Amino acid sequence: MEKEKFSQNLTVVTEFILLGLTEDPALEKILFAVFLVIYLITLAGNLCMIVLIRTNSHLHTPMYFFLGHLSFVDICYSSNITPNMLCSFLSGQKTISYAGCFTQCLLFIALVITEFYLLASMALDRYVAICSPLHYSSRMSKNVCVCLVMVPYVFGFLNGLSQTLLTFRLSFCGSLEINHFYCADPPLLMLACSDTSVKKMAMFVVAGFTLSSSLCIILLSYFFIFAAILRIRSAEGRHKAFSTCSSHLTTVTIFYGTLFCMYLRPPSEKSVEESKIIAVFYTFLSPMLNPLIYSLRNKDVILAMQQMIRRIFFLKNAA
Repeated sequence: MEKEKFSQNLTVVTEFILLGLTEDPALEKILFAVFLVIYLITLAGNLCMIVLIRTNSHLHTPMYFFLGHLSFVDICYSSNITPNMLCSFLSGQKTISYAGCFTQCLLFIALVITEFYLLASMALDRYVAICSPLHYSSRMSKNVCVCLVMVPYVFGFLNGLSQTLLTFRLSFCGSLEINHFYCADPPLLMLACSDTSVKKMAMFVVAGFTLSSSLCIILLSYFFIFAAILRIRSAEGRHKAFSTCSSHLTTVTIFYGTLFCMYLRPPSEKSVEESKIIAVFYTFLSPMLNPLIYSLRNKDVILAMQQMIRRIFFLKNAA
């Protein structure tokens, strides 16, 4: 009898409802304009960075190799969420299909983890460049760089797939309203009517391990970097060495700071509501700011950009 009652109450989920940032139609139009501008700047900035790195021979170094992949991940990261949210702002249609939600959740987790370890790889690159400059070219060979990029992609995808499969093995019943602007793990867990203890444990283990291990690599790298910089006698030399790390440190601070606030705490109504605000920073602002941080604070990138603009201008005049 209980089994029959359970089978009657169990429904096949075909779609979810994303509540988004607001239910005010007037505010939605304003937010559409704001996030469209942010998204276009993100695409333009990161695509420009990739083109510059690919076309300028002076930027064919390990540091810019990693930076090119960081820009690619940021484009994918932003494109995974923004277009769907912009459509919902315009149409008022807040539903997302089950398959769409699964894909969004998978890509989000995979890309976040990939970015964590890409930032760690970039820290290792700066460590070798400053602490072992004479052995830099041999220790950061092409094969080593490819390995330091491929491992984050593979590890990120496998973790994203396993975490998403655990989430979508849960039974969802009753309200299917996700209190977020994308399919995120914490608000999805609050909709589940089956036991979520295994999923919660797996989420905390993966989030804790990913955050702590990648951050440990970064902190250890910078411990040795700062020790090496302090041994440099000239103030100009210290400034030059530190300036090569400042952009990376800024990116790390923004990205890790916001994600620490969101994922290392149990999901609740209050934490999910707060996480929507925090998510705006790392979902939209971090991918937009990364190319600006690296271009405005980097003489090589500025020079490459000037050369590209002159080349385009010359070709137009020649035509």
